[in-house]
Amino acid sequence: MSHCPYCKKKIPMSKAFCSKECKENYFQLIAIQIPRLFLKRIFLFCTQEEREKEIINFAQRHNWRIDLVKNKVENDAILMNYIKK
Repeated sequence: MSHCPYCKKKIPMSKAFCSKECKENYFQLIAIQIPRLFLKRIFLFCTQEEREKEIINFAQRHNWRIDLVKNKVENDAILMNYIKK
């Protein structure tokens, strides 16, 4: 048995992803690049509401899904110690 790289479900060895949606999400998540200066600005100088608006604008500007961008921002912020897990 293997695991889906996106959702971590168990899948047969012959498959790479458990669904087409997981495959699309995985590759879009890889494509999303969050600049460090953007992270610094939204976590140090913005309130929670402003941060949400900035993330939504950033996602729409690059035609990325908002939920994936939010996840990526949160993960990158944890790695850079802007927020605690």
